[in-house]
Amino acid sequence: MQYRTLPNTDLKVSAIAFGCMSTVANPTYPGAEEQQVMDTIHAAIDAGITLIDTAPMYGNGESERLLGLAIKDRRDKMIIADKASGPTLSKTEILADCETSLKLLQTDVIDLYQIHWPRRQVPIHETIEALDTLKKQGKIRFTGVCNYGPLDLGDWLPLVDCCCTDQVVYNMLMRAAEYELIPLCQEKNVGLLCYSPMAQGLLTGRFASADEVPVGRARTRHFASTRPEARHGEAGCENETFTAIAQFKAFCEARNLNMAHASLAWLLHQPTITSVLAGASRPEQATANALAADIQFSDAEIEELNRITQPVKEQLGPSLDVWSSEARTR
Repeated sequence: MQYRTLPNTDLKVSAIAFGCMSTVANPTYPGAEEQQVMDTIHAAIDAGITLIDTAPMYGNGESERLLGLAIKDRRDKMIIADKASGPTLSKTEILADCETSLKLLQTDVIDLYQIHWPRRQVPIHETIEALDTLKKQGKIRFTGVCNYGPLDLGDWLPLVDCCCTDQVVYNMLMRAAEYELIPLCQEKNVGLLCYSPMAQGLLTGRFASADEVPVGRARTRHFASTRPEARHGEAGCENETFTAIAQFKAFCEARNLNMAHASLAWLLHQPTITSVLAGASRPEQATANALAADIQFSDAEIEELNRITQPVKEQLGPSLDVWSSEARTR
């Protein structure tokens, strides 16, 4: 396992992190039984993973509860990332959200507390004041944001003493961060945490065509707006997406690489990446994900992977919202 410094802190975090969204049922994943979740998190820890990310909206607190159970005797080894997810991000909401999360996690402090989505309902100063209060109370250590594009992040950074990270969708099939966000993060020393690194299973090679993808997953902007549950109103880029997947599969087969692990490794070769959040619902998945940190690509191989996915990048453009054209992430 590689370890990287969380920007603007003295914390070392694993390059592969454990993302808890897949531990509970949601439109993309079926979730898992409690003991299986415990075993999976323990396997991740045993494989060297130290950063675990959760959120109140994952199972309405169930993910936090399960994580709290799993690490209560290993808390000193773990770095917990959690989120404030209230509808307005008012000070009252954030303080209450944090108290609830601390109880569910069975801990006194959250290491990295992140704003889950920019809400734009109350002045930014009020949200920041809430985070500062929590810091002074010793209930959170460091702060970050999630799903903040260059405009929202640009508004946020001048008003805070420190913003360690921005957590966004980033993978070989969703490269919007490369247009403006990564240059901004490089300039301002903000690390990226990447979620959906396997593009909800597309980069594992599990699906050979768009028609094979389950309804809950075939709702991103990669797919036509005529797909059930899609809400983006765009034509999609199904041909470009599955052509890229086929070429990526051939690339991996030629090198005897697992596609999922290669997709994680590609991210670790990109600038400003602090950690890649990989979900798992079984212990063997967590163990295998951790090994991706050991995969090294040459500059020529990275260029080849970039070339393969360039048509998808161009089709989807700079919008960081993979699900909607409303640009919640701007």
